[in-house]
Amino acid sequence: MAGGRAAAGGGRPWPQLDLLFLRRFLRIQAVLFPKWPSPNVLMFLTLLCVALLEQLVIYQVGVIPSQYYEVLGNKDFSGFKTLTAIALTLIVVNSTLKSFDQFICNRMYVSWRKSLTEYLHSCYFYGQVYYSLHVLREDIDNPDQRISQDVERFCRQLSSMASKLIISPFTLAYYTYQCFHSTGWLGPVSIFGYFVIGTVVNKVLMSPIVSKLVQQEKLEGDFRFKHMQIRVNAEPAAFYRAGRVEHMRTDRRLQSLLQSQRELIGKELWLYIGINTFDYLGSILSYVVIAIPIFSGMYGDLSPTELSALVSKNAFVSIYLISCFSQLIDLSTTVTDVAGYTHRIGELQETLLSLGRKKKANYSEAKDSWDLDNHAGEDPMPGNTAFLLERVTLSVPSSGKLLIKDLSLRISQGSSVMIVGNTGTGKTSLLRVLGGLWESTQGSVEMLTCFGPHGVVFLPQRPFFTDGSLRDQVIYPLKEIYPVSGSADDERIVRFLELAGLSDLLARAGGLDQQVDWNWYDVLSPGEMQRLSFARLFYLQPRYAVPQLDFETSWGGKMGAHTMREDEAAPSWRRMLKNMPYSDQLQNLLTLGRALSSRCGAADPTAINKESVWCKTISGFC
Repeated sequence: MAGGRAAAGGGRPWPQLDLLFLRRFLRIQAVLFPKWPSPNVLMFLTLLCVALLEQLVIYQVGVIPSQYYEVLGNKDFSGFKTLTAIALTLIVVNSTLKSFDQFICNRMYVSWRKSLTEYLHSCYFYGQVYYSLHVLREDIDNPDQRISQDVERFCRQLSSMASKLIISPFTLAYYTYQCFHSTGWLGPVSIFGYFVIGTVVNKVLMSPIVSKLVQQEKLEGDFRFKHMQIRVNAEPAAFYRAGRVEHMRTDRRLQSLLQSQRELIGKELWLYIGINTFDYLGSILSYVVIAIPIFSGMYGDLSPTELSALVSKNAFVSIYLISCFSQLIDLSTTVTDVAGYTHRIGELQETLLSLGRKKKANYSEAKDSWDLDNHAGEDPMPGNTAFLLERVTLSVPSSGKLLIKDLSLRISQGSSVMIVGNTGTGKTSLLRVLGGLWESTQGSVEMLTCFGPHGVVFLPQRPFFTDGSLRDQVIYPLKEIYPVSGSADDERIVRFLELAGLSDLLARAGGLDQQVDWNWYDVLSPGEMQRLSFARLFYLQPRYAVPQLDFETSWGGKMGAHTMREDEAAPSWRRMLKNMPYSDQLQNLLTLGRALSSRCGAADPTAINKESVWCKTISGFC
């Protein structure tokens, strides 16, 4: 990988203007311009046509002063009136074309952001890539910032310089020819040499800015994340009286960010000095180029009026050619911003594609998405077994700590299985393996059913609630598939809320379809969140349900939280499952819960009642 120095805190190189930047930039362009008839391509071609017309008009406007010298020197009033009318017309046309140029650039910015963000979303939400990126990978900082903020800034900066970049080859070729025709070979060669020197100097000054910009954007994300952490966990922090501590920690993040910004400003100072110096040198160079043929006697036979008109025309050509090069040099600061965002977005793109290929190789699409299209009564995957585990060994992906060894387990239709154990023994990890979030170290894990109402539904211990109304929470994620609901569906939802003990929630939310502006995690207690999850489970009525429960916050509120003896733990779990409302619809239940006793009564599966609720301690697996 090209790039030179290793980044602090890791083995990756510092981002620079190198081949890696070019590869990442071209990959992003393939997303922005996917095929020939795409809207982005058509807008780009339209912008090119408008920019070419604009340059033609600019040339005509630019030579008007030389024509004024001529008509005024000859005291040609009729020619003066005609020239003034032409000048006014050209100015109106040029202003219109410039406005359309800016309008198309703004539309391209919106379209580019849409294309790039939707592409990253498709990779991010494929399977469980978003989970792997946030939980299992530590090399990509702030993916949310890269998708939302970095993409927006990248597209805005790129669109701001798009017009200048696409027209530059044409203007440089045309005005180079005009400059050669006016001043000979010395004029174009001097101007091109000026541009080469300016480019080399700016390249040297820009390289350290790119890496510093990437670092600053990371610190921006870290600072924003710290505030989000306080927002999400405001109540626990308040119980700890953590305001002073978090104030100091947040200020430390701020100081790191401000220090990075100060360093970036210091590096940008030298770049600004270089840009401004070459801008002013360009204005002097244009007159030097014009003076050489004049003092060499090339135009000795011209009258003062004719010489003034010629100098004015040649000055415009030379100055505009230098201006074209100066504009490219002035884009240095924009290029550094684009390069920094290119590295951050490109790095995210590479990681998402890598994780996506890995997911595609390990899991079929049927296991990675919900089956929502089958009609009731159809069996998308015939058979009576949901999960089949054979000699599975499981370790923590980050540390390699052994959790489960040589586990063989079959979860079939018609039976309910319960797995309990102490904290840290691997219950949640087993749930992650069954859900396809983690891979087993050894052995095979087969899920022989689909996700969704016709297969299996997982209920994690920390429920997930999306934005939207109360109905959206209960029927999630079916809202996007079945957006229209009638009175019969309303009655079912109300009934399930009542069974879950959440009748008052209907009034608090203002009805099923009232759009609320609150965060559901802020207004619901832990017990209410788990009850609402069960209301969702009753609504979906899957063939298999995998809830993860905890004695302190679980459904069994009537049981209370107390330390149980070994001989009462399993019957207590059984009573809790029996007390669940609508439990007759949950025929196949795999429950993972934290027992307060050290064992569940038996190391081997043991039928404890006629409903075949099995209890197995996780400590017996490793």
